[in-house]
Amino acid sequence: MAGITRTELTNQAMDKAKNKLVPFILVMYIFAFLDRANIGFAKQAFQLDTGVSDAAFALGAGIFFIGYAVFEVPSNIIMHHVGARAWLARIMVTWGLVSAGFAWVSTENQFLGLRVLLGIAEAGFMPAIVYYFTTWFTERRRSSVMGLFWLGPPLAFIFGSPLSGILLDMNGVLGFKGWQWMFLVEGVLAAAMGVWAYWYLVDKPQDAKWLSDDEKKALLTELEEENAAKPQVKVGPLKVLGNPKVLFLAAICFMIQVSNYGLNFYLPTHVAGLLGKKVGLEVGLISAIPWICALAATVLLPRYSDKTGSRGVLAAIIIGAAGAGFIVSATGSPLLGILSLCVVACGNLACQPIFWTLPSRFLSGVAAASGIAFINSVGNLGGFLAPNLRVWAEQAFHNPYAGLYAIAVSGFIGAILLLISVPLGIGQNIKEISKSANS
Repeated sequence: MAGITRTELTNQAMDKAKNKLVPFILVMYIFAFLDRANIGFAKQAFQLDTGVSDAAFALGAGIFFIGYAVFEVPSNIIMHHVGARAWLARIMVTWGLVSAGFAWVSTENQFLGLRVLLGIAEAGFMPAIVYYFTTWFTERRRSSVMGLFWLGPPLAFIFGSPLSGILLDMNGVLGFKGWQWMFLVEGVLAAAMGVWAYWYLVDKPQDAKWLSDDEKKALLTELEEENAAKPQVKVGPLKVLGNPKVLFLAAICFMIQVSNYGLNFYLPTHVAGLLGKKVGLEVGLISAIPWICALAATVLLPRYSDKTGSRGVLAAIIIGAAGAGFIVSATGSPLLGILSLCVVACGNLACQPIFWTLPSRFLSGVAAASGIAFINSVGNLGGFLAPNLRVWAEQAFHNPYAGLYAIAVSGFIGAILLLISVPLGIGQNIKEISKSANS
């Protein structure tokens, strides 16, 4: 096209991809996160009706991530070969059906078994999306696009909190308990979204009918040049798992997820404790406030990261603020408690789209699919540790706030590791990478 530069064509292609793909993938992630974390809303009524103990509930909340971690890398390798469209559809349908199955749980063993199956069903979803975006967006746009994707968790709680509260309040309708309605309705919605995903998504830019030939060529050329200009880890999908940079990023991701799930699993009950009320519609509405704040932070901070090129240092500041928020939330003041939880939610969510720009700086192809999945699988083991750590700390120190303090430490450790990543050449600014590549 005469008069239009390659950069302009690339930007046009990425704008179209953002408008076409990201909103749909965002809705997918909303369902993923809601089906993963909705047991936090059902906790009180679910335990009362089924007799599941606090220890078993904490184990079940975290055991999800065991199956998730084991099957994460194989799942992403399969996705690399069969394509995102078919594999993401498979993931959504299976996890939706398993999630709906919680409506018929009546024993601790059934609860634990389904939590493991849910992790296996969902394994590979988030790293598949991270890898998928590397095939559509360049480094300079990736943080802001990932920020849009990471709107999923706050939106899941903003809309999912009241929805879960309404469904919980349907206790007795058609002979079902409220928590049964919650699992059934939200699970079926996820499965239906999976069927739609198969017909909607596009695997690669060259397959997109809504891109012109010039736009496809410009985008693919820039992506190829970007990959060629950066130091690459060119090893097999399993050998990459021993790469020191991959292991370091996995450790950072682990700490971030301990902080993340230390909030996600317990936010409704934390808010209920601050307000002195049981979990229901009112608590669901109040629980949405921190996620509304996180919504704004997850849009603005990744955009700021792309604008300034700041990666590791900015992410460190953000997750460190979450750690501080946990400590302040150990208060008897409802207002101060809610405000501090807003800081925690903003910190936990907004640091993640910035963090997930780092692996693709040195990983590509099947090594990227495998490495990103490994980082996420190790990181999500933090989701196993978080609820159990809280219970252990509270029991060991006989202090109801000890669990919050323990989770706060993970945020501080994550911040320190992110700061260390800068001199190690992992978390440096984009401009510093460009200077290094040109020297």
